[in-house]
Amino acid sequence: MQTKTLLMIPGPIEFEPDVMQALSTPTTSHVAPEFIEIFGQALERMRELFMCPDGQPFVIAGSGTLAMDLAGANLIEPDDRALVVNTGYFGDRFGALLARYGAQVTHVRAPVGGCPSLEEVEKALQGGPFKLVTVTHVDTSTGVLTDVQGLAALARRYETLLVVDGVCSVAGEALRMAEWGIDVALTASQKAVGTPPGLALLVAGPRAIATFRARKRPVGNFYADWAHWLPIMEAYEARRPAYFGTPAVNLVAALNVSLEIILAEGLEARWARHARIGEAFQAAIQALGLGQVPLQAAWAAHTMSAPRYPAGVDGTEFLHRVRQTGVTLAGGLHPQIRAEYFRIGHMGSVGLSELLATVGAVEAGLAGCGHRFEIGAGVRAAMQAYLS
Repeated sequence: MQTKTLLMIPGPIEFEPDVMQALSTPTTSHVAPEFIEIFGQALERMRELFMCPDGQPFVIAGSGTLAMDLAGANLIEPDDRALVVNTGYFGDRFGALLARYGAQVTHVRAPVGGCPSLEEVEKALQGGPFKLVTVTHVDTSTGVLTDVQGLAALARRYETLLVVDGVCSVAGEALRMAEWGIDVALTASQKAVGTPPGLALLVAGPRAIATFRARKRPVGNFYADWAHWLPIMEAYEARRPAYFGTPAVNLVAALNVSLEIILAEGLEARWARHARIGEAFQAAIQALGLGQVPLQAAWAAHTMSAPRYPAGVDGTEFLHRVRQTGVTLAGGLHPQIRAEYFRIGHMGSVGLSELLATVGAVEAGLAGCGHRFEIGAGVRAAMQAYLS
């Protein structure tokens, strides 16, 4: 009987054994010397992961949505103007979050699966000034990858902060925070960072910290207020005990191990591996006669794929059949097309064996649902793309 399935959704992902071992060690005090050292190391490694040596890292118990809140609550004051580069569900969420703190929000949208051009974004910026621009690097609802480097250059030109939602990209897609001029980048532990769910991760650059310090009103969110967390992060990095809220001790230990693994692999090598795996998955999808949600190949993420169901295939039955083979995939998320596609996560430690197992499971699910194709075509295409 199948008792363990291969988890190939866009987070949580499969985790390295050493990470899980760190998670399972006996819980220590959050002010014990050994934990202070672990937390300090994790904060230092966060700067390396985000490639932002002069940034301020935050590691706080919570989800990716909390990481978004940490950006919006601290940078927005009532009547500030914000521009959202919107590629799906999480662009909508960021807009709603900013509006909750009193921002006047403008969205630059594209059709589902599309990506606003730099020209469209610049046209919107010309109607500014805007205090900040947000962009979802990879929107998990569509699998669309945005040009963060190009957007960062635009934000600098128009003297606005750039906030990057990297929940489905950090540690999987190229991101050079300081070099590109990104002011805030954020993610969550359970995706390409490779740690079980429960940590909101954010790095704020110098301009973002200066903007926060220049606020005229108190932050409207008690838990997310940087004024509470900055002294805590600074203390742990200086190897001193501190307290505002109890950190997720075991998760921080697991994060530190995962960051060590990521940095040992090397960011360039890790990005290249994700690109290779992503392109192999997308070659398999095409070989099986399936379309994708991203409207152009250049907009397809490397950390996940969003294939469309072929005509006549019922999504619920398909996902059930795939799970019976020992692989778990995710259904659609974007409300406009929820029943029209499914999602595959391929990030973190994913390699050739997971690639081939997942493509084989997709083939079995499609065949079981009556879709006609050449058996083995997807696996063959994936192998060819991977080895090329």
